[in-house]
Amino acid sequence: MINGSGDFQSLRAQTLAKLDPKTQFREMVRLGAAPDVVVGSAHAITEDGQIVVASASGSQLGPYSAGAGRVFLLVGAQKVVPDLETAMRRLETYAFPLEDVRAHGAYGRGSAIAKILIIRREMSPERITVVLIREAIGF
Repeated sequence: MINGSGDFQSLRAQTLAKLDPKTQFREMVRLGAAPDVVVGSAHAITEDGQIVVASASGSQLGPYSAGAGRVFLLVGAQKVVPDLETAMRRLETYAFPLEDVRAHGAYGRGSAIAKILIIRREMSPERITVVLIREAIGF
Protein backbone atom coordinates (compact mmCIF):
# COMPACT_ATOMS: atom_id res chain seq x y z
CA MET A 1 0.00 0.00 0.00
CA ILE A 2 1.35 3.44 -0.89
CA ASN A 3 0.38 5.15 2.39
CA GLY A 4 2.29 2.67 4.52
CA SER A 5 5.24 1.90 2.25
CA GLY A 6 7.62 4.44 3.77
CA ASP A 7 8.70 5.47 0.27
CA PHE A 8 6.31 8.41 0.10
CA GLN A 9 4.96 11.09 2.38
CA SER A 10 1.24 10.44 2.57
CA LEU A 11 -0.72 13.68 2.74
CA ARG A 12 -3.72 11.68 4.00
CA ALA A 13 -1.73 10.16 6.87
CA GLN A 14 -0.11 13.49 7.78
CA THR A 15 -3.44 15.30 7.71
CA LEU A 16 -5.21 12.71 9.85
CA ALA A 17 -2.34 12.72 12.34
CA LYS A 18 -2.29 16.51 12.72
CA LEU A 19 -5.86 17.66 12.16
CA ASP A 20 -9.20 16.77 13.75
CA PRO A 21 -11.81 16.02 11.07
CA LYS A 22 -14.60 17.22 13.38
CA THR A 23 -13.14 20.69 13.89
CA GLN A 24 -10.65 21.14 11.02
CA PHE A 25 -12.45 19.51 8.11
CA ARG A 26 -12.18 22.55 5.81
CA GLU A 27 -8.43 22.73 6.39
CA MET A 28 -8.16 19.03 5.50
CA VAL A 29 -10.08 19.65 2.27
CA ARG A 30 -7.89 22.64 1.40
CA LEU A 31 -4.67 20.68 1.93
CA GLY A 32 -5.94 17.75 -0.13
CA ALA A 33 -7.04 19.93 -3.05
CA ALA A 34 -3.56 20.59 -4.43
CA PRO A 35 -1.10 17.79 -3.64
CA ASP A 36 2.14 17.43 -5.55
CA VAL A 37 1.03 13.96 -6.69
CA VAL A 38 -2.26 12.10 -6.52
CA VAL A 39 -2.69 8.39 -7.23
CA GLY A 40 -6.15 7.07 -7.97
CA SER A 41 -8.33 5.40 -10.52
CA ALA A 42 -11.29 5.97 -12.82
CA HIS A 43 -14.65 4.31 -13.29
CA ALA A 44 -14.38 4.14 -17.07
CA ILE A 45 -12.19 5.15 -19.99
CA THR A 46 -13.63 5.42 -23.47
CA GLU A 47 -11.82 4.02 -26.49
CA ASP A 48 -11.14 7.60 -27.61
CA GLY A 49 -9.53 8.44 -24.25
CA GLN A 50 -12.22 10.17 -22.18
CA ILE A 51 -11.76 9.43 -18.48
CA VAL A 52 -14.86 9.22 -16.25
CA VAL A 53 -14.65 9.49 -12.47
CA ALA A 54 -17.60 9.78 -10.08
CA SER A 55 -17.53 10.75 -6.43
CA ALA A 56 -19.84 11.15 -3.48
CA SER A 57 -17.74 13.87 -1.83
CA GLY A 58 -15.80 15.20 -4.81
CA SER A 59 -12.55 15.25 -2.82
CA GLN A 60 -10.48 13.59 -5.53
CA LEU A 61 -12.01 15.46 -8.46
CA GLY A 62 -10.27 18.81 -7.84
CA PRO A 63 -6.79 17.27 -7.72
CA TYR A 64 -7.55 15.12 -10.77
CA SER A 65 -8.88 18.01 -12.84
CA ALA A 66 -6.37 20.74 -11.96
CA GLY A 67 -5.09 20.80 -8.37
CA ALA A 68 -2.43 18.08 -8.37
CA GLY A 69 0.94 18.62 -9.99
CA ARG A 70 0.92 15.03 -11.29
CA VAL A 71 -1.95 12.53 -11.56
CA PHE A 72 -1.42 8.79 -11.81
CA LEU A 73 -4.54 6.76 -12.58
CA LEU A 74 -4.26 2.99 -12.24
CA VAL A 75 -7.14 1.50 -14.19
CA GLY A 76 -8.18 -2.08 -14.78
CA ALA A 77 -8.53 -2.91 -18.47
CA GLN A 78 -12.13 -4.03 -17.86
CA LYS A 79 -13.03 -0.34 -17.51
CA VAL A 80 -12.30 0.49 -21.16
CA VAL A 81 -15.61 1.02 -22.95
CA PRO A 82 -16.57 2.06 -26.48
CA ASP A 83 -18.06 5.51 -25.77
CA LEU A 84 -19.25 8.01 -23.17
CA GLU A 85 -22.80 6.62 -23.11
CA THR A 86 -21.45 3.17 -22.22
CA ALA A 87 -19.11 4.73 -19.63
CA MET A 88 -22.04 6.41 -17.88
CA ARG A 89 -24.09 3.21 -17.98
CA ARG A 90 -21.14 1.28 -16.52
CA LEU A 91 -20.80 3.84 -13.76
CA GLU A 92 -24.49 3.82 -12.81
CA THR A 93 -25.35 0.14 -13.20
CA TYR A 94 -22.10 -1.59 -12.27
CA ALA A 95 -19.53 0.53 -10.39
CA PHE A 96 -21.91 2.52 -8.20
CA PRO A 97 -23.85 -0.43 -6.77
CA LEU A 98 -20.58 -2.14 -5.80
CA GLU A 99 -19.17 1.05 -4.27
CA ASP A 100 -22.41 1.56 -2.36
CA VAL A 101 -22.07 -1.89 -0.76
CA ARG A 102 -18.40 -1.20 0.03
CA ALA A 103 -19.23 2.17 1.61
CA HIS A 104 -21.94 0.62 3.80
CA GLY A 105 -19.39 -1.87 5.12
CA ALA A 106 -16.57 0.64 5.54
CA TYR A 107 -18.46 3.70 6.81
CA GLY A 108 -21.87 2.45 7.89
CA ARG A 109 -23.57 4.55 5.21
CA GLY A 110 -24.08 4.35 1.49
CA SER A 111 -22.41 6.18 -1.33
CA ALA A 112 -23.76 8.42 -4.08
CA ILE A 113 -22.97 9.58 -7.57
CA ALA A 114 -22.95 13.20 -6.47
CA LYS A 115 -20.28 14.60 -8.78
CA ILE A 116 -18.89 13.36 -12.10
CA LEU A 117 -15.65 14.44 -13.77
CA ILE A 118 -15.06 13.76 -17.45
CA ILE A 119 -11.52 14.44 -18.59
CA ARG A 120 -11.41 14.82 -22.36
CA ARG A 121 -7.99 16.40 -22.70
CA GLU A 122 -5.10 17.59 -20.54
CA MET A 123 -3.49 20.89 -21.42
CA SER A 124 -0.25 20.24 -19.49
CA PRO A 125 1.85 17.55 -21.16
CA GLU A 126 2.64 14.58 -18.92
CA ARG A 127 0.54 15.85 -15.96
CA ILE A 128 -1.84 12.87 -16.16
CA THR A 129 -0.52 9.34 -16.60
CA VAL A 130 -2.96 6.48 -17.07
CA VAL A 131 -1.67 2.98 -16.42
CA LEU A 132 -3.95 0.30 -17.86
CA ILE A 133 -3.61 -2.92 -15.92
CA ARG A 134 -4.38 -6.11 -17.80
CA GLU A 135 -6.49 -7.57 -15.03
CA ALA A 136 -9.70 -6.58 -13.37
CA ILE A 137 -8.97 -4.21 -10.49
CA GLY A 138 -11.52 -2.10 -8.73
CA PHE A 139 -15.01 -1.54 -10.05
